[in-house]
Amino acid sequence: MEKTENPILKAHSKENLPEMYQVLAPNGEIIESIDGKIDKSLMLKMYESMLLLRMFDRKSVNLQRQGRMGTYAPFEGQEASQIGSALALSSGDWMFPTYRDHAAAIIHGQEMYRVFLYWMGHVEGSICPEGKRTMPPCVPIATQMVHAVGTAWASKLKGEENVSIAYFGDGATSEGDFHEALNFAGVYKTPTIFFCQNNGYAISVPFEKQSASKTISQRADAYDIHGVRVDGNDIFAVWLTVKEAVERALKGEGPTLIEAITFRYGAHTTADNPNIYRNQEDISTFWRENRDPITRLKKLLIKKGFWNEEQEEMVLKQISEQIDTHLQKAEEYPKADPLDMFNHVYAEESWHINEQQQELKQILKKDVKK
Repeated sequence: MEKTENPILKAHSKENLPEMYQVLAPNGEIIESIDGKIDKSLMLKMYESMLLLRMFDRKSVNLQRQGRMGTYAPFEGQEASQIGSALALSSGDWMFPTYRDHAAAIIHGQEMYRVFLYWMGHVEGSICPEGKRTMPPCVPIATQMVHAVGTAWASKLKGEENVSIAYFGDGATSEGDFHEALNFAGVYKTPTIFFCQNNGYAISVPFEKQSASKTISQRADAYDIHGVRVDGNDIFAVWLTVKEAVERALKGEGPTLIEAITFRYGAHTTADNPNIYRNQEDISTFWRENRDPITRLKKLLIKKGFWNEEQEEMVLKQISEQIDTHLQKAEEYPKADPLDMFNHVYAEESWHINEQQQELKQILKKDVKK
């Protein structure tokens, strides 16, 4: 497949779509003033956070390959979208992540070792630290969106000064929950931020085969809410967009639908083989070489004299030690019990769940004997 034929590149080309909001160009140049908005301290926090979460993500993939963790959903390439949006929130805001938004969750206060625990099959991995408002990762597609709207509505009725943000991918916009959530939020002007990370594919289905609309952000018009299309690999643009959405929500101006154009370098999960349905190497190489979120910010920091290779080496060493500390804590937990999956399914035990539980017990006994 030739590069010009790659569906994702064609789908995201300027020729076919309206402009994205962009502040930091891929070459590291500022194309819109950030004076009084983003200072050196915030730039460095953004950059070091992206380094941390990229290393965490790569570590997690390696752990899965080593059999030390279960199937894992990587996010490398989407750091600017997740970290930029999470940094724009306040500690009292509600976060509703998917199974891929561990970067956003960690930035919002989730403990790293608990994220490891989640992918190791421990129920403790879904526990949010005291005082934090990050919900457990949502695996069913788009269901967290209606939860975010309900929580935001409750906050509005109580007169609280916070917002709810729901993360989702382009595939979720094909679900009924997406439309129900936007419709309800629009009617009641709930302080909700709908944050879509559009990486061009819902597993194996390209966006052009999911929807006749050219963009996701344009769907905001149908619900009379604010819609924005932003460069999801530009952490400045993401931060500023979410910051504005928060301000609008708190002023009673209702929800915002944000479409962040980004790309995940790896597979949908460690159980997926993307080479079956797209030219993975060509597409990933294009995005990594031309639009990488970390590289573009690094170029700016070096140009301004805020960063150098010595600093990077030192920070990467500290990050590696930090990740290893959290991993050690997670691996000190007893091995997860597969039977835990039957707990908390229903308020009262049902016959079919009990039947499945007994069947698994028998299978596990046989495996132990072998």
